[in-house]
Order: sequence, then C-alpha cells, then structure tokens
Amino acid sequence: MLRRMQTFKGSLQRMVSTWSPLTTAFNTRPEKRINFTKTEVGLFGIPELISHEGFYVLKEKAIFKTDDLIDEATSPGRIRKMVMIFDELSNNLCKVADLSEFVRLTHPAANYCSAAEDACITISGIVEKLNTHKKLYNALKTVVDDGDKLETTDVDKHVARLFLFDFEQSGIHLEEEARQRVVFLNDCILQLGQRFMAGAVNARRITRNILPAAILPFFPSDGDNILVSGLYADSANSIARESAYRLFLYPDAEQEHLLSEMLKCRHELATVCGFPTYAHRALKGSTVETPEMVDMFLDALNEQLRPRAAKDFAIMQKMKNSECGANVPLAAWDTPYYTSCFKRKYLQASASEFSPYFSLGACMEGLNLLMNRLFGINLKNMSLEPGETWTYDIYKLAVVHETEGLLGYIYCDLFERQGKPNQDCHFTIQGGKVLSDGSFQNPIVVVMLNLSQPRWSGPTLLTPTMVDNLFHEMGHAMHSMLARTEYQHVTGTRCSTDFAEVPSVLMEYFANDPRVIRSFAKHFQTQEPMPEKMLERLCTSKYLFTSSETQLQVFYSALDQVYHGDNNLHGEDTTATLRTVQEKYYGLPYVENTAWQLRFSHLVGYGAKYYSYLISKTIASWIWQTYFEHDPFSRTQGEKYRRGCLAYGGGIPSRLLVSNFLGREISPTNLTSSLIKEIDNCAERLKYTDDHFR
Repeated sequence: MLRRMQTFKGSLQRMVSTWSPLTTAFNTRPEKRINFTKTEVGLFGIPELISHEGFYVLKEKAIFKTDDLIDEATSPGRIRKMVMIFDELSNNLCKVADLSEFVRLTHPAANYCSAAEDACITISGIVEKLNTHKKLYNALKTVVDDGDKLETTDVDKHVARLFLFDFEQSGIHLEEEARQRVVFLNDCILQLGQRFMAGAVNARRITRNILPAAILPFFPSDGDNILVSGLYADSANSIARESAYRLFLYPDAEQEHLLSEMLKCRHELATVCGFPTYAHRALKGSTVETPEMVDMFLDALNEQLRPRAAKDFAIMQKMKNSECGANVPLAAWDTPYYTSCFKRKYLQASASEFSPYFSLGACMEGLNLLMNRLFGINLKNMSLEPGETWTYDIYKLAVVHETEGLLGYIYCDLFERQGKPNQDCHFTIQGGKVLSDGSFQNPIVVVMLNLSQPRWSGPTLLTPTMVDNLFHEMGHAMHSMLARTEYQHVTGTRCSTDFAEVPSVLMEYFANDPRVIRSFAKHFQTQEPMPEKMLERLCTSKYLFTSSETQLQVFYSALDQVYHGDNNLHGEDTTATLRTVQEKYYGLPYVENTAWQLRFSHLVGYGAKYYSYLISKTIASWIWQTYFEHDPFSRTQGEKYRRGCLAYGGGIPSRLLVSNFLGREISPTNLTSSLIKEIDNCAERLKYTDDHFR
C-alpha cells in the first residue's frame, strides 16, 4: 500500500510540474496554518480587526471623522470642492459599512458576526441622521444649483447630483409632514418586503385527504399533510410537474395582501417625492432613464421574439407528444424540463463529463491569460498573513498591471462551508478613489462561490455552469479593479443597476467562446485538451431555446414595470394583472388558479428594475459583437474597452457612456437589433454544429 501511495505521489508531482503557479495554487487543497511566531495583521490587513472588538474602534473613528467632514462641508471657509468632501464622507462610512456587512454575512465566528452587525446598525444610524441634516443638504444643493466656488469638472457635477439625489430619497427637501410620511412609507415598504420574501419560499402545506391519491407519492408527508416546497421542474413525471406547479403556486391571500400593500406604498412614496410612478423614481439616472423607454424596448423585443419563441415551443411540444400523447398541450411547468432534456441530448454527455477539463486551477489560469491578453494584467496568488482572512481556505489575488503596478486585491472565498450564504456574488470591501494626498486608494473585493472542497485525490472540478458563474463574478471584480475613478461613490460596480451587470455578462461571452475555452480547458490528470466535438457542442448548447428563455425574461420585466407603473394596479388584484401581461408577452397561456407572482421575490429587491438583466445582456451582446467577436484576445480592443467603458465606473451617466463607447444612440431599435442578431446567428451556429458533428 505504501509503495502504491508513493507511485501515486510521484505521478501527481509529475502532473503538477506542468501546471502554472496560479493553477497549482488553486488546484491544491488549502490547509489550515498554525501561527507560532508572526503577529496577526487583522482581517483584510486592518490592524484593529485582530479581534472582533476592533469593530467598536472602527465605528468610533468613523463617527469622529464624519463630524469633522460635516463641519468642513458647512463651513464658510471651505477650501475643497464640495463633491470631494462628500465623497470622503461617503468613503469614511462605506469602508466600515461594506466591511461590516460582509463580515456579518460570512464570518464563521459568532462574536465577529455580532460585532459586525452592531457596526452596521451604528453606521445606518449615522446615515439616517445625515439624511435629516438640513444644513448639510442645503450646502450641497446650493453647489448643485448655483455651482461651486471652486472650479469643477463635468464628473464633479455629475457625482454631486448623485449625492443630492441620494439625499432626497429620504424626503429631506420636502415639508416636514411630507418628509415624515416618506420615512413612514420607507419603513412600511421594508417590513412588507421582508414578510413577502419570507412567504415566497415557504412550503405549501396541504391536507392529504383533499388531494387525489395518485399524486400523494410525489411529495413528502408531515402527519396528515403533504408538503410542496418547489416546482419539481426537473421531474421526468409530467403529473408530478403539473401537480407541484398548481399546488406550489396556488393563490395565497396573505402574500397577495403583502404584495398589493407594498406596491401601493411604493406608488405613494413616489408621488410624495414628486414622481408620476415608482418606476419613474427607480429609473432616474439609469441607462434607459424612463419607464417609457423600457416599455418601448420590451415591446420591440417581444415583437421580434414571438415567432422565434414559437419555434422553440413547437420543438418542446413534439417532445411532450412523444412522451404523453398528441392531445396534451405544452404548459408552463414543462419548459424547464424539456429545455434541460434537449440540452442533455444535444451535448451527448452529462455536465459532469466536462468537469475534468475544468479544474479550478485551470479556470483561474484561463482568466489570468484572458486578463493578460486583453489588459496586460496578471493575477498573482499572494501568501496570506496570520489573521488576514475569516477562514483558512481563502485565496488572495494581487491584480498587477505590466506598467501601472498593483491595481487592487481580490479575495477568493470559493468553497462551501456551514453557515456561508448559498449564493455566488461579489462584495466591495473598499472602493477605489483618489485620496486627499493625491495617492490612489486601491480597491479590495471578495468573489464568493460555493464550490465543493478539493479532495486529496484531485482538485475541485467545475461544471460548465460553474465556469460561467466564476467568469461572471470575476467580471464584477475586474470592473472594480479597472475603474480608476476619482470618487469612490462611483467606482466600479457603483453605477446604475442596468449597467452594473454589463461587464459581468460580457465575461460570460468569453466563457462561451471556443477560442477562449480552448486556451485553458485541459484534463486535470493528463493535460489533454477538451476534444473538439465536446467543445463545440458545449458552446453551442448554451444557445438552445434562447428565444423562449429571453421571452420569459421579457414577460417578467414587463410585469414588474406594470406593477410599478401608471396608477399602480387600477384596482385589480396582482393575479389579474399577471394574466393580462402574460397574454401579451409570453407564448404559453396563464394557468388558472395559480399566482406565480406571489413567489417572485425579485419584486422586492429589484422593484421596477428587473428589466436590468435584459438591458445588460443586450448591451453586453452589442459590445461583444462590436469589439471581441472577431478576436476575443485582442489587446487593442481590450484597451478600448478598458479606457472607454470600464475606467469610468459610474462617473458619467451610463446612457452617455454606452452611446459614446458604441458610437450609436441607445434606442429600443438599436438595443433590440443587437440581441436578435445574436439569437439568429446562434440558430445558424446550432445548425452548422449539428450538421458538422452528426
């Protein structure tokens, strides 16, 4: 046995020797490090955070610094631009708030979580007080309305207006009675939203004896009840899918009440603040700017998608006919199942068969190669100091430009653990900005995934979907690294919601390009590249049923706009509105006695902004076709993208940014044409690949 282990160890060493240092680091299981000699540096290298008690010190420093900056901003003898003082005030609070929020959500130690939560509450209290500070507000408004006494740029003026709008979100510009109403409504919206989100995921408990005996075996029992906790979208049994859909989405009076009241409160909030609808308030400063623009975009896209989506549904109907007979129509509970079946059939392999070519280290090396070719950037794995991270299995990447040097740090929290949020996301810990002494505060971010820990016998292996997610979140991180803005209030992803996803969605295009995948997808044991047939089928499979999936997003977006639009619900309940919108925007009919919207928790966090995914997807597609489709490794195009798009963050209005970068007006026609062109090109690519590899 020992000899066999030594033989395996030798072969592993030979295999590892062919990997780059970055690949080796990410393909090696992180080990707990015992510190005997070095002094701990504190979380993220912050000396105060060698102990959870350091959060008390940080928040006290923030309080004192806030008071000093308020005095400076309201002083007649002010010698700095108002926007610089406000950004320093924002930076002072965000550095504690963002750090504390991350630690509160992710740190495995209860004392750190509790101290971080206390710091979050303290900073929130400071912000609430600032939102009622009339003297500070008037000082800023005077500068925005009349100009600063110091020379300002267009960026200065834009950022100052953003600060003013943030101020006015709390109603500080209103008469006291109206301002108090705004405070009350915001509190109501928060509480209603929290209760709605909790109810949206609750299992449906149903008495067994009122249900047909044939469907009882599909669901777990709880005494005399059965529990339906989801849609069973992947079930091969059509009766199980239909039963779960009808039961899980059955109308719920309490959820209907919560959603209706939240929408009414939002509408009143908007009108008190001087907006026609909540959608107008939510879209101010966005890429599309107005709800009318969103409606025109959705209508134009829907018109183009309808015949294309109908072809997708026809294919699914044939699949259902072969399983259930010719007289059973396709329904909403069928589309996820048949989409998944068709993709598996097309791939001629399961997702796990691709995983050996996507070791975590290989994927990180692929990202490194791409960043180097596009921007002249290297991702360098750094040794961690004692106490620098919240758990032992964290990687730290230094983002280093070939001539500009260090641009920032990315901490990679990639592995699942108990108590960790089960979501893939990007956290800003410290935003980039120019400091008062002229130096640059480099950004610090965290990329979070939930991958399985590597085993002793090999590295963590990713499915194709996990690779997409990794590239997506790294797109956010690189946006933070490359936005060298003067002000942290508009750095990186701190831009309009409908533009913030553009760089991350664009990275998914790179992750789906055969030329890019070919550069890093190698078997973790043999280093053999992914076979060409597998590679082509993998890339083209992602475009199967794109039209019907996009049409579904159009439907969701349109429903969100109607709920937050003119005169709110016109007295209808939300299900009646759902039925009307579905008839116009989706190719499958509404299912009687269901209320899908009462499970749609995105209505809380993305109220009137759910369309942002579609707009981001459309703009990313437009950028890809214009700059990278011909050569995804072009340094020339990469530099244009960095200097003309990423570098600004939210420093200039996103509509102006996009139109300048793409050289065309942001109109419904131009937006729609780029996405439809992609869908049609993908249809041709699918046909070619199927014929070529048949």
